[in-house]
Amino acid sequence: MIRKITLSALAALGIAAGGGAFAAGGAGHVEDYDFSFEGPFGTYDQMQLQRGLQVYTEICSACHGLQYVPFRTLGDSGGPDLPDDQVRAYAEFYEVFDPEIDDFRAARPTDHFPQSGLENAPDLSLMAKKRAGFHGPYGLGINQLFRGMGGAEYITSLLVGYTGSEKEEAGTVLYGNETFAGGYISMGPPLWGDDVEYEDGTEATIEQQSKDVAAFLMWTAEPKQNARKEAGFIAVLFLTLLSVLLYLTNKRIWAPLKKKGITPGE
Repeated sequence: MIRKITLSALAALGIAAGGGAFAAGGAGHVEDYDFSFEGPFGTYDQMQLQRGLQVYTEICSACHGLQYVPFRTLGDSGGPDLPDDQVRAYAEFYEVFDPEIDDFRAARPTDHFPQSGLENAPDLSLMAKKRAGFHGPYGLGINQLFRGMGGAEYITSLLVGYTGSEKEEAGTVLYGNETFAGGYISMGPPLWGDDVEYEDGTEATIEQQSKDVAAFLMWTAEPKQNARKEAGFIAVLFLTLLSVLLYLTNKRIWAPLKKKGITPGE
């Protein structure tokens, strides 16, 4: 039993240390992309989040919603960090129903993104956390810590994984996708390359747009990740210092007794 556990641990370590692509459980091919927020010291790339917001707004928002994300968080430090005036202007692009006036009005920063516009289009607020990306031995905690959260890799792989093949089942057209379970998905390819024009001059390839919107969706699911990592790092430093002080205190207390030949516990 111990031998099996040891071999499984070594296999997991080898996977975490290696690169390349992984099979996501019963799903298909998941490529291991690099993101700035991966690892214990990773942080979100502000410009990438802003590009991802642009891709979501111009492409994804036509069908998918972000109902758990308030507009005001777009101005948070560690996120897209938009100025207040831009947050207000962005919110006003959307309309929300206000029960007080029993009518629709322009959204405010305190409102949330709308829900999905289609019944079969899932909300994307928590998609990056829901889609672990790596399952089975690939989903072990050590791999998630050092190789990334997994959800962003899954989303990116899904968006770039269309094969171009199509088939019809029960009157529904399905599109070939290397990442989706079963190899076919009902959502057509949303990205074709140069779908948006980035203001920072970044080339809007399918892969670049996919990585940008995947990073943005990871932020919507983990908006406080940077602060959580900073707090965790400080806690580790504090506990390390406390351990050293306790060790030195213990030695100091027992030093006189040890000189007399008395050992602790006697």
